[in-house]
Amino acid sequence: MTKTFIKFIKSDFSIIKERDPAARGILEILICYPGFQALVMHRISHKLWKYKIPLIPRVLSQFTRFFTGIEIHPGAQIGRGVFIDHGMGVVIGETSQIGNRCLLYQGVTLGGTGKDHGKRHPTLEENVVVGAGAKVLGAITVGTNTRIGAGSVVVRNVEADSTVVGIPGRVVHQSGVKVNPLAHSALPDAEASIIRNLMKRIDNLENQILSYQKFLPENLEETQDNTEWAGESQSLRDKEIIEYLGDQETQ
Repeated sequence: MTKTFIKFIKSDFSIIKERDPAARGILEILICYPGFQALVMHRISHKLWKYKIPLIPRVLSQFTRFFTGIEIHPGAQIGRGVFIDHGMGVVIGETSQIGNRCLLYQGVTLGGTGKDHGKRHPTLEENVVVGAGAKVLGAITVGTNTRIGAGSVVVRNVEADSTVVGIPGRVVHQSGVKVNPLAHSALPDAEASIIRNLMKRIDNLENQILSYQKFLPENLEETQDNTEWAGESQSLRDKEIIEYLGDQETQ
């Protein structure tokens, strides 16, 4: 038991040094990383929970919540090398399962749905990244190497090697592509992609109207208003849309 506990603590410690360039020393990690502190306390309370010791595991959990701002139910199963970065506001429910080398940011909720007993919280397989403020709800499974964007709400199963963004979470598959878990700017913008596609369709329709106007009788042309149909100018006029899309046109 002691050897296994030490192995888990070592893996939790090493993943911080690997993924956080701000971690500059052993003492700093021990004192200044609430995510690491919360995991150490959880591993103790989880052992007591497995031995069915009453009350004490929950008391330890609440004690940890008070000092770190991270609430982990002692019944939650957490693998090796898990990193809770910043950590404030993280909530992990009783039947949650978190695989090895997962990364959770502040404000993440792994919550349950309904009042039924049994499995009611999510399962994160290995190497899953959950962005700040994201909510993963219900007895769902998030596949290996999946990334969940900040602020997303996930309520359905997610296949491996996927990226999830939005409310409710929409899946963008990236199978076969190795993604850096810290590359937050690489997350796709589903709304921008939809708007871009709609703008292209509007341009096509305007160009078709322009091509048909030359076949109209002269007297009918005179009755047309003076609105300029510009096709490509659609995307140039709507500056607010362009600003919303940003520089993603090349992505």
